Amino acid sequence: MEPRYIKDSIEADLANRMVFIGGPRQVGKTTLALSLLGGGQDESSPAYLNWDVLADREDILAERLPADQTRVIFDEIHKYARWRNLMKGLFDKNKTAVSFIVTGSARLDYYRKGGDSLPGRYHYYRLHPFTAMEYGPAPNDALVEQLLRFGGFPEPFLRGEERFQRRWRREHSARVLYEDLRDLEHVREVSMLELLLSHLPMCVGSPLSVNSLSKLLQVAYETVERWLTIFERLYLCYRIPPFGAERIRAVRKEKKLYCWDWSRVANRGPRFENMVAGHLLKYCHYVEDTAGHEMELRFIRDTDKREVDFVVVRDGRAEFAVECKSGERNPAPACRYFRERTDIPRFYQVHLGTNDFGNATTNTRVLPFATFCREVGLP
Repeated sequence: MEPRYIKDSIEADLANRMVFIGGPRQVGKTTLALSLLGGGQDESSPAYLNWDVLADREDILAERLPADQTRVIFDEIHKYARWRNLMKGLFDKNKTAVSFIVTGSARLDYYRKGGDSLPGRYHYYRLHPFTAMEYGPAPNDALVEQLLRFGGFPEPFLRGEERFQRRWRREHSARVLYEDLRDLEHVREVSMLELLLSHLPMCVGSPLSVNSLSKLLQVAYETVERWLTIFERLYLCYRIPPFGAERIRAVRKEKKLYCWDWSRVANRGPRFENMVAGHLLKYCHYVEDTAGHEMELRFIRDTDKREVDFVVVRDGRAEFAVECKSGERNPAPACRYFRERTDIPRFYQVHLGTNDFGNATTNTRVLPFATFCREVGLP
């Protein structure tokens, strides 16, 4: 495997900052961090300290750094309530001799907030699952199909076996709900969260109705909203808001929900839309984390239910819009409607076929998803 897509940027930042790496459980954060040590290091390296290991925890609390190590990894340290002050002290005392890498499978960017005592001392990166361009510089239809079928998490994607994928998925959900959730949130109704998690893949592709979920689970609206926020912090799902424009009667409050592991979505059409969402969110996070632009992923929908699946927004201005179709067909009428009434400069309609026609700047470019990844330059 080639190095992960953010490795070079992290290498550059480690010269004068700590680096925080967040992302879903089992997305490859530890493997990436260990590769930054060089020399084929693994979890037995003295430079790797895991908060979940009792001996490592004692060294961390005593602020004992391993000898003769120029880079040190702290894994899951955000489970310690006072970790920010601890890392601040370690960095201030050792920044000229040691570089620090902090990783976390829960929403590290959330838990680093709330009285952040580390301004100017770190850069934050979000590691995503594999996508078409990261796995191969010239993605083809076979690669896209494998990603669609097995998702982008390294183990099930690389194994490519349905039996392994099913077992991995069950174990992954259990570890997040019964380990990460227990460590980071005070929730008693874990069985209800498990039921909600199993239902969420069926919500992909349509505006999310929290009211419907509250009726299904027979709990209050506020409770479901809190649970969804917890799932977002644990990198199980994410929601995107609508894009508004003056000349359209855009919906304002509805959001759409997607899963970090799009292979959980049973139906092929919504699963493809979720996979495209994952690629675009990765693009937004990559540009934001490496270049500092304010990036957003949104969708367009008006009160007459015309919709385009995604709009990528950079520094408050729309960069391009993307409509997803599992089959090859002419541009969706909504693309033309919104092109005439918004300042979105480029419209794409991606599909899983081979046809490629149109022009993104004067009409709607209809093209295979693999081609779209290459031409837009997704990470």
